[in-house]
Amino acid sequence: QVQLVESGGGLVQAGGSLRLSCAASGRPFSRNAMGWFRQAPGKEREFVAATGWGSSSTYYADSVKGRFTISGDNAKNMMYLQMNSLKPEDTAVYYCAAKTGFGSVRRAADYNYWGQGTQVAVSS
Repeated sequence: QVQLVESGGGLVQAGGSLRLSCAASGRPFSRNAMGWFRQAPGKEREFVAATGWGSSSTYYADSVKGRFTISGDNAKNMMYLQMNSLKPEDTAVYYCAAKTGFGSVRRAADYNYWGQGTQVAVSS
Protein backbone atom coordinates (compact mmCIF):
# COMPACT_ATOMS: atom_id res chain seq x y z
CA GLN A 1 0.00 0.00 0.00
CA VAL A 2 1.31 3.42 -0.98
CA GLN A 3 0.30 6.41 1.08
CA LEU A 4 0.72 10.08 0.28
CA VAL A 5 0.04 12.55 3.08
CA GLU A 6 -0.06 16.30 2.58
CA SER A 7 0.54 18.90 5.27
CA GLY A 8 1.20 22.61 5.59
CA GLY A 9 -2.08 24.07 4.44
CA GLY A 10 -3.82 26.86 6.28
CA LEU A 11 -5.23 30.36 6.14
CA VAL A 12 -2.99 33.18 4.94
CA GLN A 13 -3.47 36.75 3.78
CA ALA A 14 -2.97 37.72 0.17
CA GLY A 15 0.71 38.23 -0.52
CA GLY A 16 1.72 35.72 2.10
CA SER A 17 3.49 32.37 1.79
CA LEU A 18 2.89 28.74 2.65
CA ARG A 19 4.96 25.62 2.22
CA LEU A 20 3.15 22.37 1.51
CA SER A 21 4.75 19.01 2.17
CA CYS A 22 3.92 15.57 0.84
CA ALA A 23 5.22 12.47 2.59
CA ALA A 24 5.24 9.15 0.74
CA SER A 25 5.18 5.94 2.75
CA GLY A 26 4.22 2.32 2.53
CA ARG A 27 5.60 -0.22 0.11
CA PRO A 28 8.44 0.99 -2.11
CA PHE A 29 7.27 2.02 -5.55
CA SER A 30 8.87 3.35 -8.67
CA ARG A 31 7.61 6.71 -9.83
CA ASN A 32 8.70 8.91 -12.69
CA ALA A 33 7.04 12.08 -11.53
CA MET A 34 5.20 13.66 -8.64
CA GLY A 35 2.89 16.59 -8.82
CA TRP A 36 0.57 19.00 -7.08
CA PHE A 37 -2.97 19.58 -8.16
CA ARG A 38 -5.69 21.74 -6.66
CA GLN A 39 -9.44 21.86 -6.65
CA ALA A 40 -11.53 24.87 -5.73
CA PRO A 41 -15.24 24.56 -4.83
CA GLY A 42 -17.35 24.00 -7.93
CA LYS A 43 -14.31 23.63 -10.18
CA GLU A 44 -12.42 20.73 -11.71
CA ARG A 45 -9.12 19.55 -10.32
CA GLU A 46 -6.32 21.44 -12.04
CA PHE A 47 -2.61 20.99 -12.48
CA VAL A 48 -0.34 23.19 -10.37
CA ALA A 49 3.21 21.86 -10.61
CA ALA A 50 5.18 18.65 -11.15
CA THR A 51 8.71 17.38 -10.88
CA GLY A 52 10.41 14.49 -12.61
CA TRP A 53 11.39 12.10 -9.85
CA GLY A 54 15.12 11.60 -9.93
CA SER A 55 15.57 14.45 -12.38
CA SER A 56 15.67 18.20 -12.19
CA SER A 57 12.74 18.70 -14.52
CA THR A 58 9.97 20.92 -13.21
CA TYR A 59 6.68 21.98 -14.73
CA TYR A 60 4.28 24.72 -13.69
CA ALA A 61 0.86 25.96 -14.57
CA ASP A 62 1.01 29.45 -16.05
CA SER A 63 -1.08 30.76 -13.17
CA VAL A 64 1.58 29.90 -10.58
CA LYS A 65 4.80 30.28 -12.57
CA GLY A 66 7.20 32.60 -10.81
CA ARG A 67 5.33 32.34 -7.51
CA PHE A 68 5.40 28.63 -6.67
CA THR A 69 8.41 26.33 -6.49
CA ILE A 70 8.22 22.54 -6.45
CA SER A 71 11.00 20.38 -5.07
CA GLY A 72 11.56 16.79 -4.09
CA ASP A 73 13.82 14.93 -1.69
CA ASN A 74 14.32 11.38 -2.88
CA ALA A 75 16.24 10.34 0.24
CA LYS A 76 13.45 11.49 2.55
CA ASN A 77 10.66 10.45 0.20
CA MET A 78 9.23 13.96 0.43
CA MET A 79 7.93 16.55 -1.98
CA TYR A 80 7.35 20.24 -1.30
CA LEU A 81 5.53 23.19 -2.80
CA GLN A 82 6.72 26.61 -1.74
CA MET A 83 3.95 29.09 -2.46
CA ASN A 84 4.78 32.80 -2.39
CA SER A 85 2.78 35.90 -3.28
CA LEU A 86 -0.43 34.00 -2.67
CA LYS A 87 -3.65 35.30 -4.18
CA PRO A 88 -7.28 34.69 -3.20
CA GLU A 89 -7.69 32.68 -6.41
CA ASP A 90 -5.13 30.20 -5.07
CA THR A 91 -7.70 29.10 -2.50
CA ALA A 92 -8.34 25.37 -2.98
CA VAL A 93 -7.69 21.92 -1.63
CA TYR A 94 -4.19 20.95 -2.73
CA TYR A 95 -3.43 17.33 -3.58
CA CYS A 96 -0.15 15.49 -3.87
CA ALA A 97 0.07 12.77 -6.52
CA ALA A 98 2.55 10.25 -7.89
CA LYS A 99 2.81 8.96 -11.46
CA THR A 100 4.32 5.58 -12.23
CA GLY A 101 3.56 5.07 -15.91
CA PHE A 102 3.21 6.86 -19.19
CA GLY A 103 1.23 10.01 -19.75
CA SER A 104 1.44 13.70 -19.16
CA VAL A 105 2.64 15.19 -15.89
CA ARG A 106 -0.05 17.83 -16.36
CA ARG A 107 -2.98 15.41 -16.56
CA ALA A 108 -4.56 14.21 -13.33
CA ALA A 109 -5.85 11.02 -14.95
CA ASP A 110 -2.27 9.88 -15.60
CA TYR A 111 -1.38 9.82 -11.90
CA ASN A 112 -1.68 6.59 -9.95
CA TYR A 113 -1.56 7.58 -6.30
CA TRP A 114 -3.19 10.50 -4.50
CA GLY A 115 -3.17 12.05 -1.08
CA GLN A 116 -6.25 13.21 0.79
CA GLY A 117 -5.54 16.89 0.27
CA THR A 118 -4.77 19.91 2.41
CA GLN A 119 -6.83 23.10 2.46
CA VAL A 120 -5.26 26.40 1.47
CA ALA A 121 -7.30 29.56 1.99
CA VAL A 122 -6.06 33.00 0.98
CA SER A 123 -7.94 36.02 2.27
CA SER A 124 -8.00 39.34 0.47
